[in-house]
Amino acid sequence: MKMMDAFRLDNQRAVVTGGGSGLGLGIAKVFIEAGAEVVIIGRNEEKLRQAQQQLGERCSIRAFDVTRLAEIPQLVKEIGTIDILVNCAGVHLKKWALDVTDEEFLNVLNVHVMSVFALSREFAKLMVEKGKGSIILISSMTAIMGMQQVVAYTTAKSAILGLQRSLVADLSHKGIRVNTIAPGWIDTPMLHKAIDTDPQRKANIMRRIPMKYFGQPEDIGYAALYLASPAGGYVNGVFLPVDAGASESF
Repeated sequence: MKMMDAFRLDNQRAVVTGGGSGLGLGIAKVFIEAGAEVVIIGRNEEKLRQAQQQLGERCSIRAFDVTRLAEIPQLVKEIGTIDILVNCAGVHLKKWALDVTDEEFLNVLNVHVMSVFALSREFAKLMVEKGKGSIILISSMTAIMGMQQVVAYTTAKSAILGLQRSLVADLSHKGIRVNTIAPGWIDTPMLHKAIDTDPQRKANIMRRIPMKYFGQPEDIGYAALYLASPAGGYVNGVFLPVDAGASESF
């Protein structure tokens, strides 16, 4: 295999949750450029259709709320066998810990942990039949460093580490690799929701980024491409920060 061919995803089929915008859209874009067919999943059908127009004919869409856990097995059955799953759907909750309600906390866990497990479990059942597959989880540098006003998000993204370890232990001998990306501050709608009305928070964040600029969604896409492609075929159980060094300079 030629070197650059190792980063191709020709004849591969991927699912990216949260693919209508932000990190998910960036990952889907890179995968399609590498030759994959990609199904993007999200709650907002209009946003998905706009993303589909941008991504082209190798993109298909499914409007679905990943917190509808009981319906996930049927969704997976309808989508069918895939080679790559990227669990990228997310929500953000900016609140001091003392103000977070049980309902709010549980909602974040449902999106970032429960749905990730359910989707990974169901798609892995189909991957086992093929004898191979790649599952990519999305954590966060908040799993490494403490940050204010993100207690539910931090808890959920820390849980992803435990989930990865167990999935690696259970699935590797069946040919399924499981890796995790921990994005730093990436220029997405979720980031702007957190900082656009809070200039002090933005300034504090920028001080913690050694390279002094926000990443782009495609930066996460390229990392995901490496982990999903033949180039990363011997990479399994990795927690990969993509954060311009922020987690090392805390």
